[in-house]
Amino acid sequence: MSLEIVSSAKSFDGWHKQYTHVSKSNNCTMRFAIFLPPQTATGEKVPVLYWLSGLTCTDENFMQKAGAFAEAAKLGIAIVAPDTSPRGDGVADDKDGSYDFGLGAGFYVNATQAPFNQHYQMYDYVVNELPALIEANFPVTQQRAISGHSMGGHGALTIALKHPDRYSSVTAFSPITNPMNCPWGQKALSGYLGDNQDDWLQYDSSELMKNFTAKPIPALVDQGDADNFLEEQLKPETLQAAAKASSYPLTVRMQAGYDHSYYFISSFIAEHLRFHAKYF
Repeated sequence: MSLEIVSSAKSFDGWHKQYTHVSKSNNCTMRFAIFLPPQTATGEKVPVLYWLSGLTCTDENFMQKAGAFAEAAKLGIAIVAPDTSPRGDGVADDKDGSYDFGLGAGFYVNATQAPFNQHYQMYDYVVNELPALIEANFPVTQQRAISGHSMGGHGALTIALKHPDRYSSVTAFSPITNPMNCPWGQKALSGYLGDNQDDWLQYDSSELMKNFTAKPIPALVDQGDADNFLEEQLKPETLQAAAKASSYPLTVRMQAGYDHSYYFISSFIAEHLRFHAKYF
């Protein structure tokens, strides 16, 4: 798969770069961003943190707002941020143009319902296609961690719980933890997967954690208690109850006064990077 570079900027002696490529999973051109820490300049291979962003975001939000590069450069961690959905001419969008479904809102699932099944295969893209592309073209190891925010926190948790052999650790900020029982999740899962809720179970981190039987990987969730979406959409208490039911070693930290924004993420991203570094 050929890569086309879109932009390049030096930061903390490393490099932030954006690329496009034709995605077989999503049947369209996709864009991603990568931060390569300074250690890679001498040929050293480094582990990778995959970051999944939330509703309405692209690859740019985290890379520009999270303030992660200083700590990533110090620790020698590459960061890869994919887009949040397929895009381009012919890619289906929500018929009403709403922000929480369609473009910018792929929800990290493999859609089965027409017309979205033609392009919206974000689960396969994140789990298989993108890591293969990164590992074939950049100086990185096969050590991977995964993290994300809101819809991306949902994606990170579900992917890690389904593939604990592929990731050494998982963290999330303000994740949608029980999408089967919140408005954002119900809209996305019904639209992409249909109305059979048995098909939704594989994309609900609370259900996956409740029934988890494999060897667990370290998991950390940060949630602001001033988050406007806390009660209706995010439901961290459901994930905590699921972890208790399966004895999963999950840490959930309620952070006083923090909301759903990148002010929250930038306040704790260095701690998350150090958390992942412990397990590489």
